[in-house]
Amino acid sequence: MGIVAGLDSSPDFTRIVVCDSDTGAVLRQGYAPHPVESPDGGRPSDVDPQAWLLSLGEAAGGGLLEGVQAIGVSAQQNAVVPLDAQGNTVRPAMVGGDKRTQVAAADLIDALGGREAWAQAVGCVPQAAQPVTKLRWLARTEPENAQRTAILLQAHDWLVWQLLGRPIRRTTDRGGASSTGYWSAATGAYRPDLVELALGHQAMLPEVIGPADAAGRTPEGLLISVGTGETMAAAFGLGIGLGDAVVSLGASGSVMAVHPEALVDGSGMITALADATGMHLPVVTTLNAVRTLRGTAELLGLPDLESLSELAMKSTPGSHGLVLLPYLEGERTPNLPHTAGTLAGLRRESMKAEHLARAAFEGMLCGLADALDVLRARGVEVRRVFLLGPAAELPAVQAAAPSLFGTQVVVPQPADYAAIGAARQAAWALGMSQGSLDARTPPTWQGAVAQVLEPGEELAVGQAVRQQFVAVREQTHPGAF
Repeated sequence: MGIVAGLDSSPDFTRIVVCDSDTGAVLRQGYAPHPVESPDGGRPSDVDPQAWLLSLGEAAGGGLLEGVQAIGVSAQQNAVVPLDAQGNTVRPAMVGGDKRTQVAAADLIDALGGREAWAQAVGCVPQAAQPVTKLRWLARTEPENAQRTAILLQAHDWLVWQLLGRPIRRTTDRGGASSTGYWSAATGAYRPDLVELALGHQAMLPEVIGPADAAGRTPEGLLISVGTGETMAAAFGLGIGLGDAVVSLGASGSVMAVHPEALVDGSGMITALADATGMHLPVVTTLNAVRTLRGTAELLGLPDLESLSELAMKSTPGSHGLVLLPYLEGERTPNLPHTAGTLAGLRRESMKAEHLARAAFEGMLCGLADALDVLRARGVEVRRVFLLGPAAELPAVQAAAPSLFGTQVVVPQPADYAAIGAARQAAWALGMSQGSLDARTPPTWQGAVAQVLEPGEELAVGQAVRQQFVAVREQTHPGAF
């Protein structure tokens, strides 16, 4: 069919990949940081969306997009761009999540009647980062800006709209819409009443179109696909399907899996997102993943996670009876917001650095296994787990993960999976426009190059370690699940 491009506008940079539309092979790529600086050196909470366009233009320089027939756009989720009735930005885009919006999230939960009411309404409970929460903050803190806000777009919606020359029609996809807090993956419909509850009045929302649909063509005739959020684009780029789960190891952790239906969870532990193919993507988040490893490395005076992994490999499964409940920042899964971590099983023979190092890895992975079990308990099939993040490369993680998760573990080579997913979506829209693909069948691209790890003979040992963790958790926090 030709060549397509996928661009991923993340919180810090734009990355573009140009791919063969039939195989997915990456032919060339571009990169540029966002020209954004925060006064305190951290990641800013407010960003002029023009910075995303400047970064995009720089990443696409040098004729990168020459010959490209279609483009897909992936962008950071939860960034909301408030526009006035003429389509101009009312204020900078609100990105990420921070403490200023936590009060707004609690406000909204109470205003609708609690966590269960939100779970039933839109499949998720308001959190600091979500657009619906930012609208509440805007209404409370900047009422004049809230009053001027007439149109609401997310980052990928705004970028697609700009690429198309700001047409009257504004579009989004199910994936992006499902992370707003005012669209339900279960019903496939917006809840304008929740926008009004948050913002104080109604606003225009983009039309949700199908995963294989095109948003339109640029003035030069280039096809632009619907676009999606970074999470959904990465899942699509990895090529995950039914039976697959993805465990992401960041400072906090997340577990998501492909499922044929939306899961409504009254406890709020499951966030019911939609994916980029027409299926669903239930997500469970833990607050403590790699931060557990970093804290342990600091405690032991080690310079990096590689050293911690090397030390942990000198211990044995079960860490000589040491069990670390890694709830260092409180925890979301299980819902223990005000708790602290626990180190159990201290005996004279277990009080060695290598056993504590091993207990940190096992505690982190058991916490993520708990999150996997939340999905399994709701009927989500997990036949293999994709393990993402730099920490997935650590030998101590790879040694323990298959037996603790109780399934095959796949560690893909690092790649720009969100950009690749956006390109695959562009190939789908291009195939639809040419009549070579249909709306139910995305292009079949070569899978991610990956290392495959099997639990093998270690399965029984791993499950015994897991039971040891569960016993300590139940004793310390009875009925946490």
